[in-house]
Amino acid sequence: MSHPHITTAFDEELKYLTRRISEMGGLAEQMVADSVRALVNSDLALAQKVISDDAILDEAERQIGEKAIVTIAKRQPMAADLREIMGSIRIAADLERVGDLGKNTAKRVIAVAGSGIPRKLARGLEHLAELALVQLKEVLDVYASRSPEKAKSIRERDEEIDAIYTSLFRELLTYMMEDPRNITPCTHLLFCAKNIERIGDHATNIAETIYYMATGAQPQGERPKDDTTSTLGSVTD
Repeated sequence: MSHPHITTAFDEELKYLTRRISEMGGLAEQMVADSVRALVNSDLALAQKVISDDAILDEAERQIGEKAIVTIAKRQPMAADLREIMGSIRIAADLERVGDLGKNTAKRVIAVAGSGIPRKLARGLEHLAELALVQLKEVLDVYASRSPEKAKSIRERDEEIDAIYTSLFRELLTYMMEDPRNITPCTHLLFCAKNIERIGDHATNIAETIYYMATGAQPQGERPKDDTTSTLGSVTD
């Protein structure tokens, strides 16, 4: 956080944004964890709860955006203060998208409930979700500390999630080729796996925003990627 201001109300407005971001982060984490648990256990009631919770997350993003705009209009902040406010808007947008991805996964619970999920695939989805949730939790902790070094470290670890996703993608394709009856449920699981992988991308986006908020600069270099699903089945020379 920036240093205290002469106007106490300005500090309170910045604290409000920080508090609401933290609340959004906690709810987004819970939605993702619940959506995967609902998928693996065919828990329709839990899936419905995730779908309903998305409206709460959407409203929180709206409130943060409105507060940020009013604060900019009233205080005309500069430098670190302006980065703090703009960063809040960007992080809220990423967390709202994380909630959307959890909701999308929850919506697919009904589609796969009848066929069930092979235990090997369930373990793969759970492992992928565990990695994504660890990354999301860590980046929210970094948001509290505003450590650019830790933010940069999280940004550089995204390829681990990509590698697990690629492996799971291959397994799902194998199930689909072995038995045409697996095509429909496995297609839904492919979308679920991609949802979880995208959550890792949003955590990385948040890490980049925190780095910018703390330093005023963007992280150098391309972010590491190890998603090779686009090349599967291609012909090489």
